[in-house]
Amino acid sequence: MKLGKFSFTAVETGTFRLDGGAMMGVVPKVLWSRTNPADENNRISMAMRALYVEGEGRRLVIDAGAGTYFGEKMNRNYVIETDGLRSALAARGLDPDAVTDAVATHLHFDHAAGFSYRSSGGGIEVSLPRAKHYIQRRQWEAALNPNEKDRASFFPEFLIPIERAGLLELVDGVMEIFPGVTLIPTDGHTMGHQVVLVQTGEGNLLYCGDLIPLASHVNLPYIMAYDHFPLKTLEEKKQMLGKAADEGWILFFEHDPEIAACRVRRMGSEGFEIAETVRFW
Repeated sequence: MKLGKFSFTAVETGTFRLDGGAMMGVVPKVLWSRTNPADENNRISMAMRALYVEGEGRRLVIDAGAGTYFGEKMNRNYVIETDGLRSALAARGLDPDAVTDAVATHLHFDHAAGFSYRSSGGGIEVSLPRAKHYIQRRQWEAALNPNEKDRASFFPEFLIPIERAGLLELVDGVMEIFPGVTLIPTDGHTMGHQVVLVQTGEGNLLYCGDLIPLASHVNLPYIMAYDHFPLKTLEEKKQMLGKAADEGWILFFEHDPEIAACRVRRMGSEGFEIAETVRFW
């Protein structure tokens, strides 16, 4: 897809499964199972969809999916299927060694563990060895010092290689990393989570991360039980969805297994719904 001076490529880094009730929060299963059916263990299908953005002389990758090194227990619990970020980029004809910039919306394993990989020699290497990695400082600190609630989501050993390679750029708040690409903190899910707004002159695209992980989450009451501050998530969703509806933004979904992107419209006085899906293939 091309918009203005930017081209966009959806990069499917793999799939996994998570508990459907946890993903949908207070919404009853009788409602959410219509669009996101669960398996016998109540888990729903989840994509791990990165985005490659090229323009302004830069090559950017947003999020990286899970790595390939979690072991039998993690793979059994989450049914992780991935060949890693480098393989996913190569499958789309993209050179991971040519990427100049990388953004992690946040550092949970399904979004950021793929920024490193285990080499044939057993060491952990950075997947994008020439890319500056932009991460909110509060999220970096949370990942390296996880609390009891988050400990199972962060794997610092696969993040430290980014810092050791001199590729870590910690961000404090809103930041335009290069012309047209802006990082915007949204803290409801986890402190230091950020979405990425790409402004092209011919329309805007928002990489939603875990603010709006699935197409179902366009519905305002759909808020993950994983979120630290669900009412903050609600306000952040209202703000972003309002701008998206009023200005015709494309919303890019990281986790939806069927819908990569869409535009939305207002529904009644406060709600939102999908107006049209946007194809990336």
